[in-house]
Amino acid sequence: MTSILSQLGALASGPVPDAVRAGIPSRIIDIVGIAVRASSLDTSRAIVGFAADQGSAPQATPIGGGQTMSAAEAAFVNGVLAHSLDYDDTHLPSILHPSASVVPASLAVAEWKGVPGATLIDAVAVGLEVTVRLGMGGYDHRARQSVYFERGQHATSICGAVGSAAAAARLLGADAGGIAHAMGIACSMGSGIIEANRAGGTVKRLHCGWAARAGVTAAQLAARGITGPPTAVEGRFGLFQAFLGDQADFEAVTADLGDRWEADNIFYKPYPANHFTHTGIDAAIAMRSRGLCPDDIATATLEVAPPTVRTIGEPIEAKRKPESGYHAQFSGPYTVAAGLIGGNGLGVGLADFTDELACDPTRRELMARIDVVGDPRLMAIYPCQLPARLTVTTASGHTVVEERLANRGGPDQPLSDGELATKFADNTAGLVADSVASRIYDFLSGLAAAPSVTGLLAPLVDPIGKQP
Repeated sequence: MTSILSQLGALASGPVPDAVRAGIPSRIIDIVGIAVRASSLDTSRAIVGFAADQGSAPQATPIGGGQTMSAAEAAFVNGVLAHSLDYDDTHLPSILHPSASVVPASLAVAEWKGVPGATLIDAVAVGLEVTVRLGMGGYDHRARQSVYFERGQHATSICGAVGSAAAAARLLGADAGGIAHAMGIACSMGSGIIEANRAGGTVKRLHCGWAARAGVTAAQLAARGITGPPTAVEGRFGLFQAFLGDQADFEAVTADLGDRWEADNIFYKPYPANHFTHTGIDAAIAMRSRGLCPDDIATATLEVAPPTVRTIGEPIEAKRKPESGYHAQFSGPYTVAAGLIGGNGLGVGLADFTDELACDPTRRELMARIDVVGDPRLMAIYPCQLPARLTVTTASGHTVVEERLANRGGPDQPLSDGELATKFADNTAGLVADSVASRIYDFLSGLAAAPSVTGLLAPLVDPIGKQP
């Protein structure tokens, strides 16, 4: 029987459908914009300093890093930045974030090797597919939940390390066997627990960076002759046994492999917050557009699929009093309040998640009137969508209800090219000159025709500098 890695290696070394390739430049644009915005965070500066201390050959550009670094270190920095704002895309129903590790890993190796844009596109595409396929191997269809998540594991970083290895190995010229070895090595490198979602801490921001770094490193090691076990996924002591036990779904990884691609099920985020909050934000924005004012609200209840309550609604008192803008990104009461008050970007934006606003007395007073509960009826479509129902009782005793069953940014409600451009511009504004941002956006939009990607990120090595 052909091993899972052999099948994934064959996919990762083969052709990519034109329909899949067409959507990849927008994925890269999205991640680059997010990384630019995140470069100003204190945690990002700490990571840049850490990476610089490692000392390495100048091969690739870490955004905001001030100097070029090795491909692995640049992938690490950019992966951390890509995931630091909780603004990166999400695959459903596996509920993992594939682009934030695969794109940084691919950009770093592509820049180092000077490959054409079309080659980069193909590498990102196969890396994303491997990542989400392994994520689906941990999805329990009966429970409608990620087994990784239930066990406290971050599938994003575990599976992202393997997908990044596939992309990086392809860019290094490996054949199917070489890519399989790179992925086999990366199976020993993926890690991440998600306790920070519940209890705080900034370590979760590192997860995609570590996965990107692991993927690049695994590909480099494979290129030097290091090998991985062929059954590193399904073996008795393989990745699935270690992380999923007897709940692994092997068939989900390889079903219709190469014929059905999961790219359409990767949802863009219109709002810089945990994806479980997004339909609640949409409902709140709709209420505001109907003329409802925060002062009109006596009580509000956000109903969501029960498994999401622990992330955005528990403990409720803590969610009503987020300690920082970062904690507010995981708060159902805060994100509903932001939608009701009115925000930036595509309705609620980065400017709405500051430490000051998280502690703002007016918002906290509104949050005290907002509850988050689970509704089992919403499980019928969760987690292929992340639905929500917002019910408000007004001060005059009226009831107002808004229900959102499909996520904005997914195939049912895709973001337009203009909306994605707005998101990119919002992310880069004030950190790089408009002319630089436009040049990078245009380059990436036409990536398929670019003869080389070397120098693509060079203007962003110090984005705080606002280059002319």
